Amino acid sequence: MHPNLFALRRLTCFVLVAIVVLPVLARGDERVADAVAKTQGVVAQSGMVVAQEARAARIGADILKRSGNAVDAAVAVGFALAVSYPRAGNIGGGGFMVIHRTDGTDTTIDYREIAPAAINAKSFLDESGNADPGKSRDSALAIGVPGTVAGLALAEQKYGSGQFTLADLLAPAIAMARDGIAVTDDTADSLPSVQGRLSHWPASAKIFFKADGSALGPGDWLVQSDLADSLETIARVGPQAFYDGPIAEKIAAAVQSAGGVMTTDDLKNYQAIERPPVRGSYRGYDIVSMAPPSSGGVELIEMLNILEGYDLSGIARADAARALHLLIEAMKRAYADRALFLGDPDRVANPVALLTSKNYAAGWRAGIDPVRATASADIRAGEVAKPEGRNTTHFSVVDRFGNAVANTYTLNFSYGVGLVAQGTGVLLNNELDDFAAKPYVPNAYGLVGAEANEPGPGKRPLSSMTPTILLKDGKPFLVTGSPGGSRIITTVLQIVVNVIDRGMDIAAAVAAPRIHEQWIPDQVYVEPGIADDVVAALQADGDKVVPQRPFTSANSIMITPEGFVGAADPRTRGALAVGD
Repeated sequence: MHPNLFALRRLTCFVLVAIVVLPVLARGDERVADAVAKTQGVVAQSGMVVAQEARAARIGADILKRSGNAVDAAVAVGFALAVSYPRAGNIGGGGFMVIHRTDGTDTTIDYREIAPAAINAKSFLDESGNADPGKSRDSALAIGVPGTVAGLALAEQKYGSGQFTLADLLAPAIAMARDGIAVTDDTADSLPSVQGRLSHWPASAKIFFKADGSALGPGDWLVQSDLADSLETIARVGPQAFYDGPIAEKIAAAVQSAGGVMTTDDLKNYQAIERPPVRGSYRGYDIVSMAPPSSGGVELIEMLNILEGYDLSGIARADAARALHLLIEAMKRAYADRALFLGDPDRVANPVALLTSKNYAAGWRAGIDPVRATASADIRAGEVAKPEGRNTTHFSVVDRFGNAVANTYTLNFSYGVGLVAQGTGVLLNNELDDFAAKPYVPNAYGLVGAEANEPGPGKRPLSSMTPTILLKDGKPFLVTGSPGGSRIITTVLQIVVNVIDRGMDIAAAVAAPRIHEQWIPDQVYVEPGIADDVVAALQADGDKVVPQRPFTSANSIMITPEGFVGAADPRTRGALAVGD
């Protein structure tokens, strides 16, 4: 254990989860409180898409109506969000797709960004050897080689229905980029808050700001002609056009001109990877989630394994604070393991089997005091057994054939690093901040890591993205996931617990206020809506409770005897559940 680990400054992060349905305020205004109060599931019989932006969701639903499968629809949504939800939808970032197929098989597509060949363990340090957040968050050094185009294309090639070409699925996105779209909802809300980040880059300012320097707002029109050209080239030539040719040359040139190190060879060498999912079980349900380089699936299963030893439903009915206490204790232990053990599986050995085993969870559970908080300083990763060796978006899709897709992808910060590569329309990520720039030094979300997640050439930084499908008797029951940096994993945990242990319908489970604890800093973050007496009880147990506004957006689908029930998270404007 690093000797300075527990001397870390208490950094504020923004990760939240919960167990009771109470009013939630995303920005402290009545409009959002009203949206939460009115949140209801949308029922469909033939298919369902739930996404953070309504136009993209409708595009996916249209593909389902035209006999496309869930993968076809997911690919169309992924490209559409690159146009209509620029803060996180992307072809300049990366992510993960979890697929359940009608034949009962499961797989995942890893299209996480990778570090350019010139990145090394010292790339994000200053001259004194200290971590330099400016380098890993705000500079072109932070840009990873984008994986979205390769990942979506691979998914379609292998698991699409065959009814559509990639060009067919790109066509709606191209039309939106070429013709323009009205600035509404979350884009209108978010652009003013990132004005400094985007206006720093002339190519970005030209797209997202007016001639007087003010951000586009309600009533304005967002036209992305260069992005339309890039998408048209991909549609005509294929996904390789993004990685080898004029688009790649322009991306590399833009990154290098801004002080980064990405080359055309870095782009040419990128590959999306199909990986087996990580699997677990919880109270008779099978969990299918994302394996490393995402930490999400491993940590979700580890936390659920710990919680499975408690009667959460009965405890919550008797004492809501006691149930939350157990969730918090499970979170702390899983995040401690995340920090020490997990990284790019192609470079380090991840003890996945150990961390997801029931016996390992039982060891952690034995050390949990049911009425007293365990200090983070007293939790040491792996102590119960020795191993063998901000901005993101999520969408969920199910179809009439029995296929399901959970997809989470990201630019990291809202609008990534803020740089649009001149002549491409591609907004680039700052994903390399997800590396541990220096062991046990927090990243932008307060997460710490060890040597397993240090920067290196061609490495994929560890992620918290947790696209997840729950199965009952081999068939999809719940499709979920969320944006939110370090808070993603605990958000998905809470959706599962709300549905299975509390018996909530999916709309209530998604709308419920959330809490979050991630080991370091040793604080419990709570959304508005957690009852005052519950907060007081947690504080009396020894937890340091910090109020935080909601951030995550767990767009989810539940499959019920009545049909597909979709729930769009009301925490931000513009999300939509749509089906037929």
